[in-house]
Amino acid sequence: MIVTSVGRILTMVRGKVQMRRIENTASRQVTFSKRRSGLLKKAYELSVLCDAEVGVIIFSQKGRLYQFSSSSEIQNTIDRYHRSSNDADTYKANMEQYILHLKQETTDMERKIELLEVSLRKLSGQCLGSCSTDEIQMIGDQLDLSLRSIRARKAQLFNDKIQQLQEKERSLKEENAKLLAKCHAYYWQSSAHPGAAAIHSSSSRSTDVETELLIGLPELN
Repeated sequence: MIVTSVGRILTMVRGKVQMRRIENTASRQVTFSKRRSGLLKKAYELSVLCDAEVGVIIFSQKGRLYQFSSSSEIQNTIDRYHRSSNDADTYKANMEQYILHLKQETTDMERKIELLEVSLRKLSGQCLGSCSTDEIQMIGDQLDLSLRSIRARKAQLFNDKIQQLQEKERSLKEENAKLLAKCHAYYWQSSAHPGAAAIHSSSSRSTDVETELLIGLPELN
């Protein structure tokens, strides 16, 4: 009984369907009908449950058309698909063009950097063996021009520093003149009122108390 029951269970288990063309015409037609209905049903459920725009187009082996569209017409979904596809293709083409442009710019920049490095080495006196007479003359002219610019900038900095020092000297002279004027005013005021000056000096002396510290026994008179 156990063997019989196991055999029945094994016969009830559905085998794995192989993905290949069904040779039997009747079986193929039945499978097509069932799976077509299931696919259209799933498309409808997807459009309702997820609020998605779904379009399905099926042609049978004999050329019969079966279709489903969640919109009013399947053509609307097809037009939307074409628009999206064209936009994607346009974006892809633009991106490829932009990437090519960046690559070209990078190549040009690398070449410019290389030329600048070679020119800098030549200006510093390196790699002159391959230079012609005209190139040597041009390098010398560039160095002369650079030296003139450096000397002009140096002279300008010196002039600016001299002007700052002259301005500081002028300010110190003005302060010195003001202090000298105050001293002269005080001198003339003291000369005009000598009594007040004497009182001021005596009062200043009277305020000073002379003290002396003696260590030892007091003297007996």
